[in-house]
Amino acid sequence: MDNYNYEVPNHEPVSDEDNRGTKKQKKKVPGLVKAICFGLIFGLVGGLTFTGTNAVLNNVIGDKDTGKSVVETKTTDKVALDVNASGTVNTDISEIAKNVMPSVVSITNMSVSQVMDFFGGVRERESESAGSGIIISENDDELLIVTNNHVVEGNTTLTVSFIDEESVEASVKGTDSTKDLAVIAVKKDDVKASTKEEIKVATIGDSTKLQVGEPVVAIGNALGYGQSVTTGIVSATNRKLDMEGFDSELIQTDAAINPGNSGGALLNIKGELIGINTVKANDVAVEGMGYAIPISDASEVITTLMNKETREVVPEDERGSVGVSGVDVTAENAKLYNIPQGVYVSEVVKGSGAAKADIKKGSVITAIDGTSVGNYQALSEELQYYRVGDKVTLTVQVPDEDGSYSESEVEVTLGTRK
Repeated sequence: MDNYNYEVPNHEPVSDEDNRGTKKQKKKVPGLVKAICFGLIFGLVGGLTFTGTNAVLNNVIGDKDTGKSVVETKTTDKVALDVNASGTVNTDISEIAKNVMPSVVSITNMSVSQVMDFFGGVRERESESAGSGIIISENDDELLIVTNNHVVEGNTTLTVSFIDEESVEASVKGTDSTKDLAVIAVKKDDVKASTKEEIKVATIGDSTKLQVGEPVVAIGNALGYGQSVTTGIVSATNRKLDMEGFDSELIQTDAAINPGNSGGALLNIKGELIGINTVKANDVAVEGMGYAIPISDASEVITTLMNKETREVVPEDERGSVGVSGVDVTAENAKLYNIPQGVYVSEVVKGSGAAKADIKKGSVITAIDGTSVGNYQALSEELQYYRVGDKVTLTVQVPDEDGSYSESEVEVTLGTRK
């Protein structure tokens, strides 16, 4: 840009005699007048400078009055993108929200837990928690929704609310606690025709192509208030968190992910699903650290869970039991003692299904019917869908003489709970 230099004339007081030889009296210019004159000159200089600056800017971004611009607008089938000369993407997030919100649902989990009262007794307490989910697929009879395992665990009743705020009950198809993933199903017959016109299945992206610094959008049921939208960037990829019973590399983002957002969508700038929001670093010293499960890493697990038979929670007095007592093998202990993570069998009940299947003390149960179980709680959660007499296939790690473990699959007929 050109520099504009202006020299203000220096006016000296008149002191010479005029042609008549008489001496003129010196006259002082009042300070107020000087200030006004200086202001006029400064305004003139500023105006010329501003005019010059505008001329340069108009050459770069176009004439504001005419609306002309050299910025080219490119569109995809999802959202309009404004790409400027430097390659920066300026996106109207409202378009992404409009396109994707019909794919996101709110989930309410009603559960019952046992708590100790003031007098040392144990009583049951009903509690309610909120989460999010994404309509990932459908079959002839059901809408299939992916969410986090911790959103649905311990449920007695699951309720799904759609974009039009209509709500229906849902059932669990399958869960994987080690990946914090679950798929739940809603019967199409339970969904109103007007709701079916509003909702849609999410478009899946490719999380392997994510770049650090790339913009992302998070949508979910934050704090249980209903759907909301936040934005940010990819802060890091392949993040590994030291969390009990959790085994997955994560996308880190500074988009706000709060309680209730779990199970919601993380989207790229095209509005494609590239992650499932799962946890937030919850520390007073930490700000802007949210995490999502990469969709490309989760796809195989999700497909397996979608293909499971939809299950209903069995009344507690009808539920089957494997017949073992177990201790959690945490991720830390698994590394320390070279033991597989899962449920360490500390005792086998005589006459139980486990005893008849020849499961030995010291073995480690790592899955039931193909669903990973990272701890005893996860095993108990899975067993709530099975009745006495049902057959299940347990994946068991059996210790060898040299201290290593061999994997085997054992069919167990569930017995009564004692």
